[in-house]
Amino acid sequence: MSDNKKNQVQPPKTNNNQINIEFSEEIAEGVYANLAMIAHSSSEFVIDFIRLMPGVSKAKVKSRIVITPEHAKRLLIALKDNVNKYESTFGEIKQTEETPKFPMNFGGTIGEA
Repeated sequence: MSDNKKNQVQPPKTNNNQINIEFSEEIAEGVYANLAMIAHSSSEFVIDFIRLMPGVSKAKVKSRIVITPEHAKRLLIALKDNVNKYESTFGEIKQTEETPKFPMNFGGTIGEA
């Protein structure tokens, strides 16, 4: 595929309306993040997607998304629905009760070169 070619996603139809959403190959590849921080005001929610690397005390925000409170609630409902579907297919997602420690240690020894 060329860099100029766009990928298209068609969300479910609502009220007989159809929206064609286009995104570039770069966006289609996605960006890995292993932490999200959320802040809000009376008019918007700000979600920062962050990548933490082992042994590094500095983390980078990879993407910031700003949405309205109404869309934040829709996102919450969609995430709940998708987590339920995931768990019904693959089993319960296990999580620990402890909060992450910074910088995060990814469970192994730190290598040296």
